[in-house]
Amino acid sequence: MKNLWVEFIGGIVTVKTKGKGIERFINTLTRSGIHIWQVKRHGTDAVTFKMKLRDVKKLRPLVRQSDCKVEFLLRTGLPFIYKRMLKNFGFAVGAPIFLIIIFILSNMVWGIEIKGADPATEYKIRKELDELGVKTGKMQFFLENVEVIQRKLTDQIKEITWVGVELKGTTYHLQVVEKNEPKQPEYLSPRHLIAKKKAIITDMFVEEGQPLVGVNEHVEPGQLLVSGIIGKEGQTETVPAKGEIFGETWYILKTEQQLKNTLQVFNGNEKRKHFLKVGKLEIPIWGFGKVEYNEFETELNETKLRFLKWELPISFIDKTVRESEVVTQIYSNEEAFEAAKNRARNDIKKHLSENAKIKGEKVLHKSVENGKVIISIHFQIIENIAEAQPIIQGDTE
Repeated sequence: MKNLWVEFIGGIVTVKTKGKGIERFINTLTRSGIHIWQVKRHGTDAVTFKMKLRDVKKLRPLVRQSDCKVEFLLRTGLPFIYKRMLKNFGFAVGAPIFLIIIFILSNMVWGIEIKGADPATEYKIRKELDELGVKTGKMQFFLENVEVIQRKLTDQIKEITWVGVELKGTTYHLQVVEKNEPKQPEYLSPRHLIAKKKAIITDMFVEEGQPLVGVNEHVEPGQLLVSGIIGKEGQTETVPAKGEIFGETWYILKTEQQLKNTLQVFNGNEKRKHFLKVGKLEIPIWGFGKVEYNEFETELNETKLRFLKWELPISFIDKTVRESEVVTQIYSNEEAFEAAKNRARNDIKKHLSENAKIKGEKVLHKSVENGKVIISIHFQIIENIAEAQPIIQGDTE
């Protein structure tokens, strides 16, 4: 048959016929428009064949006109399956519902375990998780993936330096590292503190060692600031010099700003699409239609579906398409000048330690060339200029 599935939907009957003139009977069926197939002879007086269920009514009058008898051996197809399902209605309905319930429960969040956080930090983490939608009873494929959850927790909660998020089955496991963890004791070998750059001393905090410079003194790179050799002559000992020596240092930074700047930005328009991925096949289930944005970026969030403890080869995909557009910013000379100064400040901060600060700044040069503002800025910085130098045997003050 060309399309056995079509016949299966309508129903198929296997018929056995016996008697005299079987060939003549078969020819009569064919001439009457009854389609039969898989005709097989069984001995000299019996033949079996398959036919459509809807042609059974046409068969009966033709049997009466012949010397043959027919017997229905097998009934297959959707109509017969439907009748059997009606007889077992409770099981037929209950079994799929039971499997659906198990599937839903297997992809639901049933627990959140947090380790490594004190009660106050754990409360903040759980509150932030609630705002992200990560709570007991939520479906996993409606939530962000673990990398996004981890990043948002780290950004929003200042009390933690790192949090690891892992999804095991139906439970989220969080391992937290807090910022206020006790520091491990620092074991230092004997050393001096020397200047790492030219500066004027503005402040000093010496914990251990002998200071050799004072406030407002000018120091050169490599100059000894705090000695690790203490005591009177003849009764000296070496210690690891410790402290912070703040000095005023100087930097000259050159930067530029285009008067005309082109940026790619999101304009707020977005479309969300949901797919069910089976193997490599993606079946759309929500958010139909073509994306008509000329410029856009796509964010993909894929969640593997589970059944009990097994991970299925099926995924739920949440695809967010955000429209972007090209924006051209045109600065006046003064606006470009201010933007260049802000860029210079940000650049200088990237090269400084956390406790360093900008004391002052002065523009040394400013010009407009080839559609851009070019400036040179002199920065006065207050920073820790001390660095360690090991004490080698034989060193003296």
